[in-house]
Amino acid sequence: MTDILLLVFSGVLCGANDWDEIALFGKEQESWLRKYGDFHHGIPSHDTINRVLNAISSDKFSGCFSRWVTGIRQLQPKEVIAIDGKRICNSYDKSIEQSALHMVSAFATQNGLCLAQKATNQKSNEITAIPKLLSLLDIEGDIITIDAMGCQKKIASKICEQKADYILAVKGNQLSLEREIENTVQLSKPVDDNTQTDCGHGRIENRRCRVYEDQAYLENAQEWKSLKSLVVIDSERIIKARGEVSKQIRFYISSLNGSAEDFNRWIREHWAIVNNLHWTLDVTFREDYSRKRKGNAAHNFNIVLKSVLALLVKDTSWKASHKRKRLKAALSEEYRNKLLNF
Repeated sequence: MTDILLLVFSGVLCGANDWDEIALFGKEQESWLRKYGDFHHGIPSHDTINRVLNAISSDKFSGCFSRWVTGIRQLQPKEVIAIDGKRICNSYDKSIEQSALHMVSAFATQNGLCLAQKATNQKSNEITAIPKLLSLLDIEGDIITIDAMGCQKKIASKICEQKADYILAVKGNQLSLEREIENTVQLSKPVDDNTQTDCGHGRIENRRCRVYEDQAYLENAQEWKSLKSLVVIDSERIIKARGEVSKQIRFYISSLNGSAEDFNRWIREHWAIVNNLHWTLDVTFREDYSRKRKGNAAHNFNIVLKSVLALLVKDTSWKASHKRKRLKAALSEEYRNKLLNF
């Protein structure tokens, strides 16, 4: 078991994205692998690797991952922990009516680390998965950000019970609350107002943040645990090459008393889970192209990818893309050993 896990983790670190590539890495790097593992029966085949990863308990494997990543996380005051789900597109199996796996992850935005995850079989089950995910985390003093799916009274209460604060997006799934915030915007004055502008990648983005503390127009404000602020973000994006302009308004509720500048930053940081975790899994590790469908393979391989990503993020000795770091790990035993702490 330990030999196969060593092979899988080191193979993925060096650029392998599927069982065949991992087995090939093993054959080409057998002498290096034998320095750290026994491999009495030689390098396992891709089928053997597949069977083993299928059989491992995903809950126990995920627990091991969470304990390990907690140990390498550097605590930051009021760190934003973004929670969001991602569908592993090719994990479905029509022959047994198995829907694609949906992973709900918690991402420490300043550390750049995924802290834990829970699996569901569809996006609608995020509502039940999020409280279970929160139970796995030590979030005291942190700020939990969740999209509209997680804007639930029980989830807000759960976050506060764990001595953290929340910023929850409000959309049509909380239609009454959304309308009440709109009324607040029309009939009240914000306690603070802040505008930030970003330029890059051929576009200009302006984000205006307004914070309201007046809850007079909310019928059931007391049902939202520790609710203190209503936040409105007006965003305008300009594509410079085409002159296209798009505008969007988003609403949030929060247990925090913060400035508009703070809320603008905290809400912006939430998108790190999309850009630095989900996008990386898809583009660098090609997770959405993976056809792992049987047993626990898709779930467990997702944990392997997040573990390897954590190793790459924590390495500050070389400023390079994750793709280049994986290539260097494949070419240089010294660098590979450094990443794996051998």
